[in-house]
Amino acid sequence: METQIDSTNGNNNSQDEISLLDLFGVLLHYKFLIIGMTAFGAIFSVIIAIVSLKLPPEKSFLPNQYSPSAVMLITESSSGSSMPSGLSSLASIAGVNIGGERSSNSSLAKYLASSNLLFDALNDEFGFTERFEIEKSPVANTRKALSKKLSSNYDDDSGIFKISFTDIDPIFAQQVVNFSVDWLMDKFNELGVDKNNIQKTNLEKNMDLTYQEILKLDQQIQDLGSSLNSGAGVWNIPNASLETSKLQMELNAQKSVYTQLKTQYEVLKVQMQSEQPVFQIIERPEVLDLKSKPSRGKLCIIITFAAGFISVFLSFLLNAIKNIKNDPEAVRTLTGKY
Repeated sequence: METQIDSTNGNNNSQDEISLLDLFGVLLHYKFLIIGMTAFGAIFSVIIAIVSLKLPPEKSFLPNQYSPSAVMLITESSSGSSMPSGLSSLASIAGVNIGGERSSNSSLAKYLASSNLLFDALNDEFGFTERFEIEKSPVANTRKALSKKLSSNYDDDSGIFKISFTDIDPIFAQQVVNFSVDWLMDKFNELGVDKNNIQKTNLEKNMDLTYQEILKLDQQIQDLGSSLNSGAGVWNIPNASLETSKLQMELNAQKSVYTQLKTQYEVLKVQMQSEQPVFQIIERPEVLDLKSKPSRGKLCIIITFAAGFISVFLSFLLNAIKNIKNDPEAVRTLTGKY
């Protein structure tokens, strides 16, 4: 019995060896086909790469594309701060859980960067519908096209948020990214995410209004004093003196208000310097002189390997057809003629 098993194994090894030799023989027989098709694929890929590089970007079937990006730092806010109603509703749409320990400003930034709000704002600013020559369902298809060109990502460890746009024109791509960054910052401010920034803006507005009121009151006092000095209304001096006193009291009150606002403003500035803002731009996009894609070298390698695999497959297919034609029984089986 052991001898029989050894004999069987020997026959199997012999058959395997013959099969490998047959495969090698087929490749050797069609070597010129394999070499020719592989060489043709390599030459064809190189020609494609050169032609696509020589043509103008707007006419090239494989133009250079550039992807400038902006870098921002998103700071998560603590659960103790009250969330504005507008932010809460928008964060709920984005799938952000406000009720947890920390509110996810990063998730809100990612949602806004891929939202129809931003896509529509970009289309209004740069006219992407006409640029992409979209005629059917312009709103939906423009948003779809922008979603493929505008990308964003967030690093949980560092808190870095990046947004980039890909286009054949590096200057235009930079302008789109800059607009997107400014839009995101304005949206964060509009939703009231960064309370320090909102308070600073309100204080600046109130300080400016108070200062304008001080200038107006001071001018009124000067005008009233000038009219008295010139002799006009000399018979109404008591009333003028009373009016001057009232204006002076109002002026002193406005100066006191301005002093308080100024003090709050300076204290807030010191506080903001010790805290990180929620949305901080670290790096603006640059006009790139290095393309991000396509990789023509990689394309040439892929086409060459594909041509080689196709030539090997074609060699085995031709060999199988040849064997079938030389086997009468196989021909009868395929044709149904016995």
